Amino acid sequence: MSHEQPHVAGVVLAAGLSSRMGRPKMVLPWGSRTVIGNVVNTMQNAGIQLITVVTGGSAQLVEDALAGYRVTTVFNPKYSNGEMLFSIQTGLASLPANIDAALVTLGDQPQIHEKTVVALIDLYHLKKAPMILPSYEMHRGHPWLIDRSLWPDILKLDFPATMRDFFRQYNQSITYLEVDSASVLSDLDTPEDYEKNKPAVQG
Repeated sequence: MSHEQPHVAGVVLAAGLSSRMGRPKMVLPWGSRTVIGNVVNTMQNAGIQLITVVTGGSAQLVEDALAGYRVTTVFNPKYSNGEMLFSIQTGLASLPANIDAALVTLGDQPQIHEKTVVALIDLYHLKKAPMILPSYEMHRGHPWLIDRSLWPDILKLDFPATMRDFFRQYNQSITYLEVDSASVLSDLDTPEDYEKNKPAVQG
């Protein structure tokens, strides 16, 4: 009998139109990397070996920014709809059969802490919970982890259903991980968000 830990893959949502930012936010500088590069780097440092980045708007720019990273990209043909559900479905459907759970991460969340990603995966290994969401001061955030057993229910969701509806329907399946950082609630939507949060360039 195998005692191998379950395989957790990363799904990074990077298909948005960046309409509120006014320029492709995934490829904006973030310290010595790009926004999307920092997200991927954090996930890799947390031990996730298989990372799939879902592209859409600015797909070529995102792929170019990730040229030096060990990731797979998959294109969401419905990206212009703007609904996150389609990107999640695209990402989950692309994962190989040996993956047991997916850690779904926002591509515009470069502030996310490595320790948060590690804690989510550790809790999954410990409890095998169907869904694990980080929570800061009673507000749930990203990234979140979902066991393969629930993927079919996400894949069959149809617009205008959203992930918010899914979480409401499967509320009893959610395990919350309390975190001490508001980073799980933060993403970059506007130029003000970016200017306020971006780190100084290293070196």
